[in-house]
Amino acid sequence: MRSVLTVLALWAAGLGAAAQFGKISVLYQTLQTTYAAHAGAGIGLMVSIVGIVGLIFGTTAGLLVARIGPRRAILSALALGAVVSLIQSSFPSYPLMMLTRVLEGVSHLTIVVVGPTAIAGVTSQRHQGLAMTLWSSFFGVTYAALAFFAPGLVAGYGPGALFQAHGLWMLLCLAALFALLPPDPAHRQTSGQGNLLAQHIAIYASPYIAAPAMGFVCYTVTYVAVLTLLPAAVTPVWGAFIGVAMPLVSIVVSLSLGVWLLSKIPAFRLVQAGFAVAILASLGLWLTWGQGASEAAFALAMAAALGVVQGASFASLAQINPSAEDRARGAGAIAQLGNLGTTTGTPLLAWLLSQAGVSGLAGFLIGFSALGIVIHSVQARRRSAADRTTG
Repeated sequence: MRSVLTVLALWAAGLGAAAQFGKISVLYQTLQTTYAAHAGAGIGLMVSIVGIVGLIFGTTAGLLVARIGPRRAILSALALGAVVSLIQSSFPSYPLMMLTRVLEGVSHLTIVVVGPTAIAGVTSQRHQGLAMTLWSSFFGVTYAALAFFAPGLVAGYGPGALFQAHGLWMLLCLAALFALLPPDPAHRQTSGQGNLLAQHIAIYASPYIAAPAMGFVCYTVTYVAVLTLLPAAVTPVWGAFIGVAMPLVSIVVSLSLGVWLLSKIPAFRLVQAGFAVAILASLGLWLTWGQGASEAAFALAMAAALGVVQGASFASLAQINPSAEDRARGAGAIAQLGNLGTTTGTPLLAWLLSQAGVSGLAGFLIGFSALGIVIHSVQARRRSAADRTTG
């Protein structure tokens, strides 16, 4: 029971981390008015700067978490997240608000690195697939919850209440994890030696540590871009429907069919299978473009396939990296490359749609899905060769 509560508390912390993006998105128009001198690009940067921190320092965070221990790291991150959210509730000057967002990026990055590492450490191998898939749902669940609850909260108590509620949520997660997480192991020298650059190179050269992240970037570059741009591009009557349904379908399928399949096949193979189904769904979307219900069905099939990829990617991190140190490094790489995908995917797809329409969309989805399959095949062969050498 303690391990179940710990997993749920870590997932709740993940919801808080996702809300560090979502609360700004919900209040986007309010922030445009409050900081009118910085409307447009300035508020856009306020949203994205949290992800930019992860893009730059993701792998570094993985190295630091491996060194200081996951318990210390996540408790500190939750405390920092609570403090900056409470400061934000007063809508301080734009420079101070941006400083809090940079600090929030540090908090966010630490939580998303520690979360999967700690979950893998407290769950048995039998339940690891379910726990890691649950973790992978934190962004989708948070955005759905914010869409449902935030408008009423803001309407009843003002926009500052959303920041205050978020700060309280982070404090509650801090209290729960303070009570539930086991102490960090006694400090020991981590295996990665050399300067920071050398340790980064070692991470990305490893077919064990880097493989989940290298496949995951092929997911993030497509999924966020499709959620953002596809609803406006399909037949108008279906756009609003798939905008709501795609993230919900991806979560439900990942937590049901995806978890069941993880008990049958290795996680990296399920990632490949998910990408393969995404290719087929993309072809179907291309062939039925403009046909209303048919294109919507293929869009939902693609979302389901990518949802499976998402959950299986985190499960593969735990499966192929038995040590907490390597999981922390791998989670840092996932954070770094995941942010690379979310940052670059939407503008790339927008350009392809403007240049080639649905053919550009299909090429984008099929190309990155195929790349994900190839990456995992290459890394699996490298692991097999390394195992034979050490065996």
